[in-house]
Amino acid sequence: MNVVGIVPARYASVRFPAKALASIAGRTMIARVVGRALAARKLDLVVVATDHDEIARAAEEAGAKAILTDPSLPSGTDRVAEVARGIDCGWVINIQGDEPLLPSENIDLVAGHMSAHPELPMATLRTRIVRDEDRSNPNVVKVVTDVAGRALYFGRSPLPYFRNPGAAWKHIGLYGYRRDFLLKFASMPPTSLERTEGLEQLRALENGFPIAVLETSLDSPAVDAPEDVAKVEELIRVAEGAEPGSARVSRKP
Repeated sequence: MNVVGIVPARYASVRFPAKALASIAGRTMIARVVGRALAARKLDLVVVATDHDEIARAAEEAGAKAILTDPSLPSGTDRVAEVARGIDCGWVINIQGDEPLLPSENIDLVAGHMSAHPELPMATLRTRIVRDEDRSNPNVVKVVTDVAGRALYFGRSPLPYFRNPGAAWKHIGLYGYRRDFLLKFASMPPTSLERTEGLEQLRALENGFPIAVLETSLDSPAVDAPEDVAKVEELIRVAEGAEPGSARVSRKP
């Protein structure tokens, strides 16, 4: 097996308990994410890593393999690594479990790049920031790269500082790992900048490991809180050509 997509999905989300089971236009969140992952062409297997039987059932009904993980694991990356230890593969794609509109093309972009560059330990995505308010929004993580497209830093403050006109880039939290590096990464202790910013990927940079940052024009909203559900449902209706505010629901995936 070459590339495996793993979706971490825990039950006890602080801001939105049981978020993975929330109904999004008639389907559970986890079913929608699984549908997007299954539509990717470069994944050999899609697995949901969860701490809850009901999420596991919903994932399997949607067509993914489900594996129960230790409820005490502190992060989604730890959940992904626990599952990856039991799978013989070359690369692992960590797929966010709260993005029901995740573009399958983004999964293929990261998976294809990792397969083509086996020397890389890790890859992720960026997209251009077009709204001025996003530059100062701490919930929009920014990334700056070198001329080769490798990450220099990730942060919540405006990056870079605009003394002169320039482009700003949003980090998209889809990660590709070489499997051996993922297991090593999960065993590393948290680092100073990681704790300060609250951003796990800084652990790799602080330990001297490069992260390839690929550019995409495709972004998707995350469902962080219950009020985000209505926003995503409206996007689904618009994408299907329904009138805003109508009751039409999404078809698979």
